[in-house]
Parts: sequence; C-alpha cells; structure tokens
Amino acid sequence: MSKKKFKLVFGVDLDGVVADFYKRMREIAAEWYEKPLETMSPKITLGLKEWGISSKKEYQRLHRFAVTQRDLFKTVKPIKNAPQVLRRLSKADIRIRIITHRLYIPYFHKQAVLQTIEWLDYHGIPYWDLCFMAEKSAVGADIYIEDNPDNIAELKKDNHPTIIFSNPTNTKLQGPRGDDWNMVEKLIKKFAKTRKLE
Repeated sequence: MSKKKFKLVFGVDLDGVVADFYKRMREIAAEWYEKPLETMSPKITLGLKEWGISSKKEYQRLHRFAVTQRDLFKTVKPIKNAPQVLRRLSKADIRIRIITHRLYIPYFHKQAVLQTIEWLDYHGIPYWDLCFMAEKSAVGADIYIEDNPDNIAELKKDNHPTIIFSNPTNTKLQGPRGDDWNMVEKLIKKFAKTRKLE
C-alpha cells in the first residue's frame, strides 16, 4: 500500500490557537479566586498576573485544579472557525500535526492526554500526529502556527516558518500573523503553493 502524499506538514499548537484556552482559564480562575468574572481582565500577559497569579507555583496549583477538577482540556471551546478550517486544510492534503505542551505539570498526564483526544474527536478536528512536547522546533513540520511568544522566538531562531496567532500575549511580536482562522487558511494555502510566508 502506497503512502499518502501530502502537500506539506502543518504544525498546529492547541492552547490559544485552536482551543480558547485563556477564555476557559479566566472562568476557572474567577472561581478559584472567588472573584466576579468581570473583574478578571481578558487582556493578559504571560504568567497571568492580571488575574492575581503571583508565582509559577501558584499558576501550577491553578492549572492542576483546572485540569483535574474542571476538565479544562475537555470543556474548553474551540476558537471560532478553527475546526472547520482544519478540516478543509486536511481535505486539501495538508497533514495536520498537533503539537502541544499540555504535559506541563507532572503526575496527571493521563487526564491531560485523554481530555485532549476526546476534545479533538468531539469537535471533529483532524490530525495525523499528536505530539505532547515543549520543544516544538524538534517536531518536523514545514510550517507552524503558535501564540506563545517564547515558542515563537524558538521556532524563528531555528528558521521555521511560523504564523503568529494573535492574542494579547503576543501583540508586540513582528512577523506573519493570523488574527483569525480565515486569515490562517489563506496563509497556509499560499504557503502550500509558494513555500513562502509573507
């Protein structure tokens, strides 16, 4: 049996790109801190200090609660049009390779992995590969989409074509940007033809 031919491999981050991570975490953080949701600013920076998170350990406690007690990765909503665009790209022979760092905190990896797979299947998001890892540049892809400024910097340092998916944490970064998934679809289709990301 011959292997399927793909036009390219698209490395796709989940949280903040396909899954509306910050919106769901804002709801959970409001509960955790017993604050009205409207007092939790949607304009955030890395570390989420705007919500009162003062340290990495404090964030880890919130994150553990979110995943183990509130099924974060199962209850998060998709970002508008992300599943539909990914289905169209997959149908156009673009290999979707999900790359996520959801194994962030030790000792509950099974829950994180199971919630992720169930969420992807429930929302009809196609993928050929599912990679749980921090070093995204170590995963072979022709082009990436990412929202985290640190990950974007690493990918660019290694000369990987990268689309910045816009959110409040990365507004100061320069480079090809997708403000929504319709823009992303145009960029990927153009890249598939030209191998250039402008």
